[in-house]
Amino acid sequence: MDLLLILTYTALCITIFKVFNIPLNKWTVPTAVLGGVVIVGTLVLLMNYNHPFTQIGNQVFSTTPVVSGVRGRVIEVPVEPNKPLKQGDVLFKIDPVPFEAEVAKIRAQVKEASQGALGLESDLAEAKAGEVKAIAERDKAQREFSRYQRGYDKGAFTEQQLDTRRQAYKAAEARVEQAAIALDSEIGGENTTVARLLAELRKAEFNLEQTVVTAPTDGYTTQLALRPGVMAVPLPLAPAMTFVHTEEKLYTAAFRQNSLQRLQPGFEAEFLFRALPGRVFKGEVVEVLPAIGESQFQARGALLGTDALRTNGRVLATLRITDDLTDYHLPLGTAVEVAVYSDSFTHVSIMRKILIRMKSWQNYLYLDH
Repeated sequence: MDLLLILTYTALCITIFKVFNIPLNKWTVPTAVLGGVVIVGTLVLLMNYNHPFTQIGNQVFSTTPVVSGVRGRVIEVPVEPNKPLKQGDVLFKIDPVPFEAEVAKIRAQVKEASQGALGLESDLAEAKAGEVKAIAERDKAQREFSRYQRGYDKGAFTEQQLDTRRQAYKAAEARVEQAAIALDSEIGGENTTVARLLAELRKAEFNLEQTVVTAPTDGYTTQLALRPGVMAVPLPLAPAMTFVHTEEKLYTAAFRQNSLQRLQPGFEAEFLFRALPGRVFKGEVVEVLPAIGESQFQARGALLGTDALRTNGRVLATLRITDDLTDYHLPLGTAVEVAVYSDSFTHVSIMRKILIRMKSWQNYLYLDH
């Protein structure tokens, strides 16, 4: 862009010399050169600082690796690549036969265990009554022991009589503990075996549901390579396909740190695409990311050295385009160049707008090597 500005100034000087018949001598030429250095240099510095521009930008998007919840062989892939999908649409199906068999087996076990627990309510009532009886007998034995303890202190009973009542009290207390254990063997009115089998049944039914994998949100799949017969495994390192979400299109651009004070949310921005030469689109700054990736560090067994601090990463800003792009079929991840116009030295922004349009026209010219 600086070269374009210099060439523009040079063309303007040539035009002025020709129109006004200014002679080329040792005074006019150096004056034009020095004037260009001062004028162009000042304008470039003001423009670059107050209205930053970057060639490093892309339309960014998030994807989800689709991983099977269970291990099994794929039997159907009804989805078509690059076709819009709604949340809940089927992506692929896994052979459900082994999982259906597991559900049927556990259901049979639940039925069998339930038949052995038909007297569950009477057993529960009996356990509760046994606990109440044991508590009553314990309380009675405790009162007897307390009475004999007081009599022993006054000399009315022998030590052997007191010990007999003490042992009777301890035996009654042990029966209370046994009754409590018997009562606890019933969980929420269900036999423990039945409760365990019902938990296994819920897990088996959940695994059966996982044989049908659906779209997590609205979106589409792309570069689809999954075919029936492939063994799907529940490993994050081996996803079956990649799902692209349908979301608002956002753009991320990397600006020099010199421009950080002129990057604020809400500032006007203009975008040019190499794929759309001769066109410039309007937008705005959404936010400036609060961290620079090159300076991050994580806990590890080695200390950081000086080289870790020799970084000069760029500031990442998130932007959106407010113009309508529906007529242009731009794939996600398209490269973009961005200019941001701050609220300082606004009159200089006209230079940036002219230069960015000239830059866009340049995209008509390219050579394939």
